[in-house]
Amino acid sequence: MGMAFSFFIVIALIMVVALGVGVAGLQYLFGVIIPYAAIAIFLAGMAYRVIKWARAPVPFRIPTTAGQQKSLPWIKASTFDNPSSTAGVIGRMALEVLLFRSLLRNTRMELHQGPRLAYHWEKWLWLGGLLFHWSFLIIFLRHLRFFTEPVPPFVSRLEGIDGFFRFGLQGLYITDIIILVAVTYLFLRRVVIPQVRYISLPADYFPLFLILGIASTGILMRYFFRVDITAVKELTIGLVTFSPRVPEGVGILFYIHLFLVCILGAYFPFSKLVHMGGIFLSPTRNLPNDSRARRHINPWNYPVKVHTYEEYEEEFREKMKMAGLPVEKG
Repeated sequence: MGMAFSFFIVIALIMVVALGVGVAGLQYLFGVIIPYAAIAIFLAGMAYRVIKWARAPVPFRIPTTAGQQKSLPWIKASTFDNPSSTAGVIGRMALEVLLFRSLLRNTRMELHQGPRLAYHWEKWLWLGGLLFHWSFLIIFLRHLRFFTEPVPPFVSRLEGIDGFFRFGLQGLYITDIIILVAVTYLFLRRVVIPQVRYISLPADYFPLFLILGIASTGILMRYFFRVDITAVKELTIGLVTFSPRVPEGVGILFYIHLFLVCILGAYFPFSKLVHMGGIFLSPTRNLPNDSRARRHINPWNYPVKVHTYEEYEEEFREKMKMAGLPVEKG
């Protein structure tokens, strides 16, 4: 039910653009107003989430650990699984952000006849997630050529590496294929595995369909239905320089692609995708486990008014006697 609902929502979004641009002629709405609104929602939403995370009190060290804590000199400590210094935390965060180290070590439990428990290494989930995130990042960096003039040298070099293979007379971007395969795998995993399908919600399917729609429309524009790149860059440069105008010759497929990107950007701060920023502010990841090396005092331990037992008995002595309760003073 959630999968079908999310799918039809994305189809409805595509139809909105098709009718708005193809029938009503609302190119300025979908080419200028909606992108600016999406950027504003994204920035405001991310600022709200970051401020909310930063204001959450963390009086004690609560890192998630999976190894030996640093203690006596002759006991070998786990540098990355249980870091006790800032350098260890940086190394742990780098491995987590760049290589998804915790996901690489993830296992799945199954109950077989006997009864017998079996544990399986979730290597395909790790590989699919890693390929998806890295290909998404490379595609994002490649798109900087539409928003900059002149194009930064690293973007040109990245395009050359990514488009090493040829498709006819043009380069075939490897990341275009990888992101389609990775998103398809992540989707099929939620459909095929009963346990994952049972806990999947519309909020899990919607981003997958949205990203699949973005990737598909981008590939269609790149290899099958060519658009006027000059007109597209004129539009994007106008957005960046705050002098927007909608040139002629921009096809409807581009507006669909741009609108889905805007929806993803506006939806991002309020979805599970916000883990991209949340991982850096997670106290279970970004704190060293140095509780044996230094004393952490709860900042909430300020002097407070307490009600001692003597004061309690003084207040309720007569009632306690009437109820037959023992009292220290007669």
